[in-house]
Amino acid sequence: MSLIAGTLTELVVSREVSPYGYFLDGGDRDVLLHYSELTGKIEPGDTVEVFIFFDTEDRLAATMKKPYLTLGETAKLQVADVHPRLGCFLEMGLGRQLLLPIRELPEMRELHPVVGDYVFVIMEHDKQGRLRAKLAGEQELAPLSFHAPDSWKGEWFTALVYKPLQMGTFVIIDGGVVGFGAIGMIHSSERTRMLRLGEEVKVRVSHIREDGRVNLSMVPQKEIGRTDDADRLLAFLKERPGHAMPYSDDTPPDIIKQRFGISKSAFKRALGQTDEGRARYPEGQLDVYGQ
Repeated sequence: MSLIAGTLTELVVSREVSPYGYFLDGGDRDVLLHYSELTGKIEPGDTVEVFIFFDTEDRLAATMKKPYLTLGETAKLQVADVHPRLGCFLEMGLGRQLLLPIRELPEMRELHPVVGDYVFVIMEHDKQGRLRAKLAGEQELAPLSFHAPDSWKGEWFTALVYKPLQMGTFVIIDGGVVGFGAIGMIHSSERTRMLRLGEEVKVRVSHIREDGRVNLSMVPQKEIGRTDDADRLLAFLKERPGHAMPYSDDTPPDIIKQRFGISKSAFKRALGQTDEGRARYPEGQLDVYGQ
């Protein structure tokens, strides 16, 4: 019998050795089932289902506790700890963590998960046969996801980031009791900021594609967003000396995005929405710099 770390298997209890625990018959080797790894009463001769893993001294060991995933499976695990050089340690239901190596994480540090975030991962072996996590991508997530229904259009949902990129952020929309989730993308033009891996975000379904995936936005529809943006600009103007601001139609879009979290076109629409804006800048030309 060949025991493989990361798998569930049934083994016969061969003997008890105090103060350690029970040794299980693994064929060519005995495997320790420590007292701390028991979930019920057992005795020699019993057949028990156990999960095989490596202990802190890289020896094969067994536990009767059930992990959140096994070798080759995909699951959503919570980040328990973050190490600046090693990566993230994930809760896997055994009282010990599974390493997600730092090479699996985005190049930009600010896009790394933080403690409490959730990430979609697959359990695999490293070159030495030890257990580790690998980020799940579209190939692994697509078979587990479902097509978004037409009724979702225009609705707001909670989504989890599984791939943060400059051009857009890929997420899984929470499926609740319906299933694993639906795949969606937030284009960079529809983001109010960069999103980190494992971050939870509120999104609006703007378009449902023929393949059941969705285009998403972090901003309200224009009619609603225009009013919210106008209120934000009006509050900013009221706080400025002389009710003026150092921004104009010539201000680069990235500056507008950084300062107000909206696009240049949304900035101009919001300005036209405010009575004070129309009165002060009737043509939307913000050419007053607080003199």
